[in-house]
Amino acid sequence: MINKTVKNAEEAIRDIENGMTLMLGGFGLCGIPENCINALVKKGVKELTCISNNAGVDDFGIGLMLQKRQLKKMIASYVGENAEFERQLLSGELEVELVPQGTLATRCMAAGYGMPAIFTPAGVGTEVAEGKEIRNFNGKDYLLEHAFDADFAIVKAWQGDTAGNLIYRSTARNFNPVMAMAGKITIAEVEHLVEPGELDPDQIHTPGIYVHRIFQGENYEKRIEQRTTRTKSEQHA
Repeated sequence: MINKTVKNAEEAIRDIENGMTLMLGGFGLCGIPENCINALVKKGVKELTCISNNAGVDDFGIGLMLQKRQLKKMIASYVGENAEFERQLLSGELEVELVPQGTLATRCMAAGYGMPAIFTPAGVGTEVAEGKEIRNFNGKDYLLEHAFDADFAIVKAWQGDTAGNLIYRSTARNFNPVMAMAGKITIAEVEHLVEPGELDPDQIHTPGIYVHRIFQGENYEKRIEQRTTRTKSEQHA
């Protein structure tokens, strides 16, 4: 069995260069590849195109890359928590493609399945459809969307083994699995790295066939994007 482990994030991203296209897994700040993002910031690569559900916050996640002006283009669904993103968008410094969330996930999935494109009703009749092919199936219009073409997919999992098999927890399963199967090279950072055979085969979400490099992550902050709590009176109601 092939051992796919690398020492750390710096080694995992060693051949990511200026101008490449990266997928970054996670949902909000949940399940994002914190170690690899920090390594990319430290390396200082620029002119990147990033595909992610969101753009982080001002001082965490992809927001750190935005602060360093490392992104040329952002392809995302939700970007409402990042003031620096907003500033770069409005000033014309950053190219932005907003994609409906389901379309974003399906374009990732199509890349993993080897499909060149999908047809979806999402976006028909809106600005999303401008300049794109529309085809009618059974009396309903559908928009042609191309599969993503990413040089690297960078994901974060709860557990993984040295062969690259991955298990995610809860909300971290949003986007990480579909991106893991979609990159030309997939890098996985995990909270717990174990030997093959230690993971329950029935619980594996991403088979190791999709993963090229894996390492044990460290010092995860696991920030909460929007903390919502109940008062004691509400808890007893």
